[in-house]
Amino acid sequence: MQIGILETGHAPDALRPELGDYSDLFERLLDGHGFVFRRYDVEAMDFPRSVGECDGWLITGSRHGAYEDHAFIAPLETLIRKIHAAGTPLVGVCFGHQIIAQALGGRVEKFVGGWSVGRKSYDFEGREIALNAWHQDQVVTLPEGARICAANDFCAHAALAWGDHVFTVQPHPEFGARFIEGLATTRAIGVVAQEHIDHALANLDKPVDADVLAERMARVLKGAA
Repeated sequence: MQIGILETGHAPDALRPELGDYSDLFERLLDGHGFVFRRYDVEAMDFPRSVGECDGWLITGSRHGAYEDHAFIAPLETLIRKIHAAGTPLVGVCFGHQIIAQALGGRVEKFVGGWSVGRKSYDFEGREIALNAWHQDQVVTLPEGARICAANDFCAHAALAWGDHVFTVQPHPEFGARFIEGLATTRAIGVVAQEHIDHALANLDKPVDADVLAERMARVLKGAA
């Protein structure tokens, strides 16, 4: 089964040699589920020719805001609507979560509460799970037809689903402790408040439930949610 990874951004240059790009992180997260992957650098305007070019789609995180004026935003939103209308499996993470919600009628904005960084707990369909977060933007208005799958006191729309074929999540199941540490010591400096950086670094040794999200993502991509 071929999954198209729609790359809306890339890992920091300082982290890529050791830890890989965002697509590498997702391929490792979903290893063992029988997928083969094809990458599309949509940030650089490399788009698939049709929805049917892959069996399912995954949209990565990005340094960009979904509401910003970038050339790739409008065609990506059009592609998202086509994927949804076709009933083709679609998963989005962080920016991917936000752009899918925006494309389907929701609203995304820079959250007044600021950043969420490092290990956070969520109510995921009645089960408490922990995942690594790294975001300031949030989905603040739900699109029609979306149901909430996960939330906490800071992020009311931490995971969303449309039917059985679209699933999105705001935190990062693909980010392990080493990646969070790398972000905290490179990209966060001068951008994220020191208290958030300290929280992220202090919780690196605590476990996260990336396997729970990997299983859910794989089920959606296989059409078995």
